[in-house]
Amino acid sequence: MGTRGIPNYHGGFEQFAEYFSVYLANQGHDVYVYNSSMHPYQEKTFKGVHIIHCKDPENRIGTAGQFIYDVNSILDSRKRNFDILLQLGYTSSSVWYKLLPKKSMVITNMDGLEWKRSKYSKKIQSFLKVAESLAVKSSDHLISDSVGIQNYLNTKYNVQSKYIAYGADLFHNPNEKVLNDFEVKPYKYNMLVARFEPENNLETILDGVVLSNKKETFLVVGKHDSNAFGAYLKKKYQHHDFIKFVGGIYDIDILNNLRYYSNLYFHGHSVGGTNPSLLEAMSSNALIVGHKNEFNSSILGDFAFYFESDIDVKGIIESIEKKDYLEKVNGCRNEIVEKYNWNTINKQYLEFFKDCLK
Repeated sequence: MGTRGIPNYHGGFEQFAEYFSVYLANQGHDVYVYNSSMHPYQEKTFKGVHIIHCKDPENRIGTAGQFIYDVNSILDSRKRNFDILLQLGYTSSSVWYKLLPKKSMVITNMDGLEWKRSKYSKKIQSFLKVAESLAVKSSDHLISDSVGIQNYLNTKYNVQSKYIAYGADLFHNPNEKVLNDFEVKPYKYNMLVARFEPENNLETILDGVVLSNKKETFLVVGKHDSNAFGAYLKKKYQHHDFIKFVGGIYDIDILNNLRYYSNLYFHGHSVGGTNPSLLEAMSSNALIVGHKNEFNSSILGDFAFYFESDIDVKGIIESIEKKDYLEKVNGCRNEIVEKYNWNTINKQYLEFFKDCLK
């Protein structure tokens, strides 16, 4: 519960919901995923997973629709006999906590520090702090997707949470032809993949790209036509032809090929836990330049470069070639094999479920 649904057409939680639910079904469990009525997939099952379609009016009334979709999902769950209700996030669901079914065990993945996101007004940030506390209060067990979130919950609320990261699959089949559609050559371009939110540091990265004396193509992957910040960035950099806004790409094979053949892959996320796109970049031979913060460094360690300012970005672009730092690239891949592969993550979730039920 709490995602827009499966198969994934949106983001990290949806990707996880798809992989984990299919894994559970393959293990013989009876598993259901709540899908928004706006989701393009309208079948009742997906690879053995039951789909419950719930009314979601977000397309008509905006963000408030998410609250209605969540309460519709919760009301539906009261009619069923679920052993476990896994909530992915809490932003628009925790206000309905009193409606959660008493007979189901509620496990919540607490996502990132939503109230820190700069896109929100002070009033909304205050609400999100309350929503966070309600999620903690109303859950039987908590999951943190990063050590940073785990430490925060323990310090702030004096509660324990289970640390389980996201997963990724190693990318094995590069296909150079994918680059033709983007008019780039292998290792002669840099890129980023992100939602268009200020705390993802897109502007800092792109300011550094503009400052750099090395004017190679820079691909900006993400839905830039869905919010004001995206429109602002497109307008700001419209006269820099080497910066290409290519829109959202949800075909994992295309994304992995772009990462694989990139020279530098920038990851600017600064709020939240283990970001799925970061793990995907690690698994696909990217040389990563991450924003310097606890969440990124706890995952990347010494296998990446870090930036804090546009000047840092400028210097890295001008001085770093991927071919000279393959030990960092290989280090990231090894981390995926040893810690963050999907099979391991799925097993950790299932074992945690079993422990909770005991």
